[in-house]
Amino acid sequence: MLRVCLVLLASVTITVSLAHAEDDGKLRIICFGAHPDDAEYKSGGTAAMWAKQGHHVKLVSVTNGDIGHWAMSGGQLAKRRTAESAEVAKRLGVTSEVLDIHDGELMPTLENRRTITRLIREWKADIVIAHRPWDYHPDHRYVGVLVQDAAFMVQVPFFCPDTPPLERNPVFLYSSDRFQKPYPFEADIAVAIDDVFDLKVEALTALESQVFEGGALAGPEYLTTVPPASKPDLRKEWLKERWDRRAGAEASNHRSALIKWYGKEEGQQVKYAEAFEICEYGRQPSPDEIRQLFPFFPEPNAESK
Repeated sequence: MLRVCLVLLASVTITVSLAHAEDDGKLRIICFGAHPDDAEYKSGGTAAMWAKQGHHVKLVSVTNGDIGHWAMSGGQLAKRRTAESAEVAKRLGVTSEVLDIHDGELMPTLENRRTITRLIREWKADIVIAHRPWDYHPDHRYVGVLVQDAAFMVQVPFFCPDTPPLERNPVFLYSSDRFQKPYPFEADIAVAIDDVFDLKVEALTALESQVFEGGALAGPEYLTTVPPASKPDLRKEWLKERWDRRAGAEASNHRSALIKWYGKEEGQQVKYAEAFEICEYGRQPSPDEIRQLFPFFPEPNAESK
């Protein structure tokens, strides 16, 4: 019954997305994560910044997260994590969808390639964001592979002919990771999220099963390290401290990219960031186009050109 319900939920989400896919002059961004937290973690701040300017962002979890907890699993957990993801999206001002594919079982099949291709087409995406295809988790890797495989097919008319192909190939971006082989993540674009950092943290407090209960690899002892649900302000501060370190490390690690896009003075002052690498597949944007796609970057001056 759960699988049927989730499929119906996905169908409703797609219908709503199509209804809003008219060309209103705003950007359309779709972010793929493997589980109902990945796109939120990696792109949530930038998504909020796009949304504040009226652009359209969709966060997609390619699996339903049904084994992503140490004490519960199956349909109950999938429903819970779908609701958590939807609440994060609501707080960020974006759209979300969770696909009904079992956590830990994603494969780069033809069926799944078609699903990803249709989602990109239906959203009429200008930008597509996903994991790199050499991540630590098989679901992460295969999301990267599936999005790469869709990068050409989104324009091919007779592949998924039930969904109109895109007239222009999107820009495909990788979200950041720490992995070194076959090559380390290279930040072509870094976004200062200082202005939405508190909003991102507030949104992520909705991911209770993951951030406050520890997800798949924790246990009962983890709960003793986290403020109780009866003290939501303490919980938020606890989470903020962790994201201060995490988003702060992104800014420190990708300082040169921040300086490139914000100039030396402003770039040096950024505290929190999200970073992206341009995939070799898809459209290869010029610096001017990147500024159009990331319209919150300041106007370039002599030192940042």
